[in-house]
Amino acid sequence: MNPAAGRCLCGEVRFTARLPSKWVAHCHCTLCQRSGGAAFLTWVGLEERDCTIDDPQSRLTWYASSSRGERAFCSHCGSTLFFRSPRWPGELRVTLANFDGPVDRVPQAHVFWDTHVDWVALDPNDGLPRKTAAEVG
Repeated sequence: MNPAAGRCLCGEVRFTARLPSKWVAHCHCTLCQRSGGAAFLTWVGLEERDCTIDDPQSRLTWYASSSRGERAFCSHCGSTLFFRSPRWPGELRVTLANFDGPVDRVPQAHVFWDTHVDWVALDPNDGLPRKTAAEVG
C-alpha cells in the first residue's frame, strides 16, 4: 500500500508511514488524556522501521512519560505525535489525527477503558471492544 503522510500542527515535523498498519485504537489511559488534553487519543500502530520522520529544525522532543514508555511532541507547536515502549519493541504509535488523510483501517477497540472519563458520551453500540489495562498487557 502507498505511504501515508502526516505532520504536526505547525508543519515543522513531518512523517511518512508505509502501510499496512498493525492496528488502530482509541486509548483512554490517563497519560494519553493528559498529553493530548482530551478524553482519549487514537493511535495507529506501525512497524517503526516503516516510518520516516522529517524534522529539519530539530523540533521533535521525546519525553519519558513513565517508566514504560516515551512520547514525542513538536516543541514548536506542542502537537503530540508518537509513542514507543520497550513493551512493544519495534513498534511506533502515531496519532491518527496527525495524518493528512485516512489510513488503511478504522479504530478497532477502546483500550484502557477502566480509566475512561465520564464527561464524554460514547455510543455503547459502536461495536468496538472495551479493554481494561489488565487486558491490554
